[in-house]
Amino acid sequence: MMKRKFLLALVLLGVAGSLAGLLLLRPPRPAFDGRRAYADVVYQVNLGPRTPGSPAHAQTVAWIRAELERAGWQVSVQEAEWNGQPVRNLVARRSDEPPALLLGAHYDSRPVADRDPGPESSLPVPGANDGASGVAILLELARSLPPDTVPLWLVFFDAEDGGGLPGGEWIVGSRLFAASLAVRPQAVVIVDMVGDADLNLYYERNSDPVLQAEIWSQAAALEYDRQFIAEPKYSMFDDHTPFVELGIPSVLIIDFDYPYWHTRADTADRVSAESLQAVGETLWHWIAARR
Repeated sequence: MMKRKFLLALVLLGVAGSLAGLLLLRPPRPAFDGRRAYADVVYQVNLGPRTPGSPAHAQTVAWIRAELERAGWQVSVQEAEWNGQPVRNLVARRSDEPPALLLGAHYDSRPVADRDPGPESSLPVPGANDGASGVAILLELARSLPPDTVPLWLVFFDAEDGGGLPGGEWIVGSRLFAASLAVRPQAVVIVDMVGDADLNLYYERNSDPVLQAEIWSQAAALEYDRQFIAEPKYSMFDDHTPFVELGIPSVLIIDFDYPYWHTRADTADRVSAESLQAVGETLWHWIAARR
């Protein structure tokens, strides 16, 4: 009996040793890091308002490109005009394969805080949540997603936030991009204003219901159902709209209950790493499951 127990112990030790060896050879896959995404929000805000044509706007383009290339992505810049407005969209991909998925966010910030009263209404918005949070999600996905996902494009749209102003339009960058799109992705996901510390992400009424159900179910499986609320609320005109009009299944993930929208109070302290983690981790697992 003692001999049998001794042999069993040796076998178990051998198995444990083999597993340990495998773990040493194959380190754990990097996961989405909400704290690193939050640092990206802070970095963008510290550059200053990313209004088109500003130094901070140009610095943001160069920084996004450098971060993507450091993470091993191929980056191209789409430079053109739409209704006389210059646009610089950034497109990141890992291969020349047509994209099964397209994830997008806008990186520009609003030129004026027109929801603020008094003289501050003429100053630009810091854009921590409205702009920087979506960029941070995409950049951290670029760093952390495994290389064997479905073919994926990450698109950083310019000139989203100038609507309602003299000579301005909404969603200029995504309009230009969609109009020049030569391939048809299976799905488009847009993230916008996803970093609010009090995050409430409802179904957006113009989004594809099947894709919504998939993503919100993934969030629930990760116990993020407090942030992802599976009920319809707003109908939004945003960067998903041009793709919806093309008949491509598209989803907008947005918290439009954000009280600091288009004000000078849209600062980094209104954003949390925990909210970025909820959104980024949900998308990380949803994308990885589509392989």
